[in-house]
Amino acid sequence: MDSRLDKFLWASRLYKTRTLAAEACKNGRVTIADKRVKPSRPVKEGDVIQIHKPPVTYTFRILQAIQHRIGAKLVPQVIEDITTPDQYELLEMQRIGTFVARARGTGRPTKKERRDLDNYFAPDFFDTFDPFNDDATDEAGAPYDAFSDED
Repeated sequence: MDSRLDKFLWASRLYKTRTLAAEACKNGRVTIADKRVKPSRPVKEGDVIQIHKPPVTYTFRILQAIQHRIGAKLVPQVIEDITTPDQYELLEMQRIGTFVARARGTGRPTKKERRDLDNYFAPDFFDTFDPFNDDATDEAGAPYDAFSDED
């Protein structure tokens, strides 16, 4: 039994939608026997499909060509994952490499650091100063006119 490649990739849950599977084929991310394939190419049992999702190239052997989407528990009956362990090591290295513990004080501040910065840069007199209060005074005790240009 043959099946269209894009339909098979969707039915075997390798891609979430058939459109995504077809786009992957068109963009050359899916190969069979090291050749780029079209979404309409028929696949049959025994074909080996390579799917390149950077940085990993997954390899699957078709055990059963299907045309209708199946449950996740039934996927091992349809395809066999023959991806080499070194490809999974690449994936693990990328996962480890993307999370880097940043040094304290670098990068985007945490919530606590942001509060500390706000408290540090907010002048104390802003908390008690009211420019609309006619009785406001400066540090020396002189009356303060909030709307004058004089310093």
